Amino acid sequence: MSDWREDKPRHAAIGGLGWLRVILRIIPFFLVTYGGLMLLLLARAIEAPLCGKARPVTPFITQTVCRAVLRIMGLRLTLRGTPMQARGAVVANHASWLDIFVLNACDRVYFVSKAEVAQWPGIGWLARATGTVFIARDPAEAKAQQALFEERLRAGHRLLFFPEGTSTDSLRVLPFKSTLFAAFFTHGMEHVMHIQPVSLRYVAPEGADPRLYGWWGAMDFAPHLLRVLAQPLQGRVDVIFHSPVAVDDFKGRKELAAHCETVIRNGFDATPPAVQP
Repeated sequence: MSDWREDKPRHAAIGGLGWLRVILRIIPFFLVTYGGLMLLLLARAIEAPLCGKARPVTPFITQTVCRAVLRIMGLRLTLRGTPMQARGAVVANHASWLDIFVLNACDRVYFVSKAEVAQWPGIGWLARATGTVFIARDPAEAKAQQALFEERLRAGHRLLFFPEGTSTDSLRVLPFKSTLFAAFFTHGMEHVMHIQPVSLRYVAPEGADPRLYGWWGAMDFAPHLLRVLAQPLQGRVDVIFHSPVAVDDFKGRKELAAHCETVIRNGFDATPPAVQP
């Protein structure tokens, strides 16, 4: 059996109608995304000196923009459960760059991402502006990064982690890495923090490759974006907000990571699978 990471989808070429759909969708897609970014930067210029690290206004702009983008694309969003009100963080499985729009549309969160994303054309600029926390794969920086997480969490920012450490073909949940969970067990934070697991499952439109929305490995962003925008009918993404748990209910990061993985995997498996072509 071939490794799923190497088994890339084979799509037919985008035809004339497909390109027409791309044009009709991509123009408002970028106008709303980068127009919203400009508004966010203006708002942040006022918000920062008045509120410091607190962001009482700009997350609402990000959420509104992401909801609008999903409507422009035609990707339906179904939501079960409720984002928690308690102080803490969110963890979710990771399938695609679309996760950023989907999760921001559901909740006002700040993503934790690998440092390389900050340098990606277009995406890096958006990530920095919306308050993403970037982490380097360098053990020497672990303590500094943990201190940064603690600072952001104490400021009331709801950080969102992808514990798998990479995205998938959207058809599976990978084993969770427990490293980032250590930030919740420092300086008494375990006594006040809650973690909310979230399951995401993309359901491709009938006749499309079930992995249509998955974005993994060395896949380039632009071709994947065009392929999604060219679809005559879109599928949907199911998002389940599970019950949050108190960090101090667990002995350590490994137990907490294992619990979140089990809950998210069960939620993922409980949703209908993508339609086979």
